[in-house]
Amino acid sequence: MKHNSTVKEQSLRPTTSGSLQLKPTPAEPIKAELDERILMALSAAGEKKAINSIVLDLREVASFTDYFVITSGTNERQVQAISDEVVETLKKAGTPAARVEGYKTAEWILLDYGDFVMHIFDEKARKFYDLERLWRESQRVELPAELAIEVNSSLRSES
Repeated sequence: MKHNSTVKEQSLRPTTSGSLQLKPTPAEPIKAELDERILMALSAAGEKKAINSIVLDLREVASFTDYFVITSGTNERQVQAISDEVVETLKKAGTPAARVEGYKTAEWILLDYGDFVMHIFDEKARKFYDLERLWRESQRVELPAELAIEVNSSLRSES
């Protein structure tokens, strides 16, 4: 019983000494070779003016997928249009989505492709769920310049 209480104490009061180590969040995005399908999904999202797109590398912190692709639209119709474009583009390339969740409400649409999961949020839901914070132990992947400009362009700028 003593061992369990020690583990609990360490988890409630993490320190840098002892057996529990906190992994610092990298400030800079890492360079990684992204799968062609992820690049196609980002490009398709960019065609529908998706904003604030990022890719998180989850390979070291999760076993259910390798990457999260997270992007946003400004309203319900745009979120659905981004989803439609991504699904159609990847389907034409021979990769149908294994599962699509949340399409009707379009607050948060999840497209599951097995080794990557695409999350398409409206702006309010993205701030509320804050997957970037929730998965802060993951590494943010640097996007190729042509996709970063294309995908992150927006008619509105945040202040």
